[in-house]
Amino acid sequence: MAACQICSKSGQFGHNVSHSKRATPRRFLANVHKVKLVVAGRMRQMTVCTRCLRTYQRVTS
Repeated sequence: MAACQICSKSGQFGHNVSHSKRATPRRFLANVHKVKLVVAGRMRQMTVCTRCLRTYQRVTS
């Protein structure tokens, strides 16, 4: 599972809890995408979470 290269966000561990309160293990995975971004004047392929991608687009435009 990849992590965001900007904020280091990755998967977390938790439980699915049913109506009967039975807990089964599960993973909460980060929403990361491979995108090409301009960093320091050069095009770079990075894995970035959607929150950082949104912030990056807001700052650069």
